[in-house]
Amino acid sequence: MALASDRSLQPISLSFEDFLARYGDDNRYELIDGELFDLEPTGPHEQVAAAIARWLNYDIVQQGADYFIPHRCLIKPLANQTGFLPDVIVLNRAALSQEPLWASQPVVTLGSTVKFVAEVVSSNWQNDYARKFEDYALLGIPEYWIADYQGLGGEFFIGRPKQPTLTVCILNSEGRYDRQLLRGDQRIRPVVK
Repeated sequence: MALASDRSLQPISLSFEDFLARYGDDNRYELIDGELFDLEPTGPHEQVAAAIARWLNYDIVQQGADYFIPHRCLIKPLANQTGFLPDVIVLNRAALSQEPLWASQPVVTLGSTVKFVAEVVSSNWQNDYARKFEDYALLGIPEYWIADYQGLGGEFFIGRPKQPTLTVCILNSEGRYDRQLLRGDQRIRPVVK
């Protein structure tokens, strides 16, 4: 839900810098095209994100990879007034030296730093299935999961009948995501490489 300023009912428009200054330390908000969104996660939403993070951490340790899952991290895509706050993100520790904002803010701007992103779907499911899908692909993020544990997404995205679905998106050689829809007891292959 977009937030309006206290003085009017019109949504406020923020630059990314204003967003960082006002909301950078609060992990409840994200900025999309200058519009502020209050994420308001529920308990079940947080449980799904924690389960994904736990599984990924295990995989990272098993592989001995130089990756980590930050507690909080914004992704600033190409759009000037946008900052996504993913539910789970895996970063390549070695690539952080190339990130221009990382030393002062937990913000990444280069897709080469990000190994994996997962978004847990809530009422603003359109952002996860459309906007983030496109922006994460443009950044070159190799793997993106959309965890729709309630089956909220549109039929175009999760099929009919609507049901809980994990959409695994793998970046192909053309810079686009190939999608695989998993439901029920279908198994997920190891992610982080």
